[in-house]
Amino acid sequence: MGVDLEADSLFHYQEKVCLVQIATPRECFLVDPLQTGDLSPLKPFFANPDIRKVFHGSDYDIRSLYKDFSIEVKNLFDTQLACRFLGMQFTGLDAVLNLFYNIRLEKKFQKKDWSQRPLSDEMLAYASQDAIYLNALSKKLEERLIETGRLDWFLQECDIQSLVRAPAANGDPRFLKFKGAGRLGRRSLAVLEALLEFRGSVAQKIDRPLYQVIHNHVLLKLAIEKPRDMNHLKGLEVLSIKQLNRYGQQVLNTIHAAMELDPSILPAYPRSHEPVPDARISARITALKKWRESAATYLEIEPGLLCNNALITAISSKNPQHVEALYAIEGIKPWQIEAVGKQIVAVLQDSPEFNS
Repeated sequence: MGVDLEADSLFHYQEKVCLVQIATPRECFLVDPLQTGDLSPLKPFFANPDIRKVFHGSDYDIRSLYKDFSIEVKNLFDTQLACRFLGMQFTGLDAVLNLFYNIRLEKKFQKKDWSQRPLSDEMLAYASQDAIYLNALSKKLEERLIETGRLDWFLQECDIQSLVRAPAANGDPRFLKFKGAGRLGRRSLAVLEALLEFRGSVAQKIDRPLYQVIHNHVLLKLAIEKPRDMNHLKGLEVLSIKQLNRYGQQVLNTIHAAMELDPSILPAYPRSHEPVPDARISARITALKKWRESAATYLEIEPGLLCNNALITAISSKNPQHVEALYAIEGIKPWQIEAVGKQIVAVLQDSPEFNS
């Protein structure tokens, strides 16, 4: 069954699934969760291991189905992931369908607000188009995976992908997920955190995505410059006239409050206390990365999928002396050991530091 979702993340503070498309080889069914409210009747379908669910780029969809409806997906077939295992240069659905079937997808409603009702016939047709091709595409890709001997590798990765979940709110400072925050001093971090909280409250109140209130790069600039008054704020030229009129004074008040915080309670960006890898581990990392580039080229598979940097570091730290020892390394997958386990151990054994 081909499956696709439409959501409203570009238009609302709390994004939600607005439409679920499920396609058989002959028909496409559209389920409106905004009308039904309850998708529990679909849980057995998605959880049935005997029914293949075909997604393209399933990460967001898997997370959303579980977050919004506690729906778990079993027997996942991700066609984008299949393309990656086949070493295809372009893996977007439009590019793949054009390659195999000379079909170009209509993108007219890609950035539409899918929470609006009623949905036009044209929008319903658009929503159906992605899902209806997935069944045939999955069969073609499966044939190629079998030919290359990578079907089992791919299916293992799909099983792992089906377990992804949206991160739970844990009360951590917002700046921990903000790019560039790690370069800020403690006072600037306090300003940034206050601005992030302000933006979040505004976005929630008006039900708009965070970026539609104030962009991230603007908040970072404000946290660094810490404007003192309206003239200073205007002089930075980072807020539009509309934003200045709406939020200017509130932004200044927020910054002033953060500037008044006692130094003893200022936040600090957490730094890793892990020891710097010694020369032997660094040498293994370098050797494995060099091997990975060669192996990825030979196998025609992207290097990060074959063995990402975190895994290379873990392997280098453990320095396994035989293939069986690779199974004890956190994060490694059976297909990776099957595909290149012997090569990894051979690279380590070639290192003069292997037995140290």
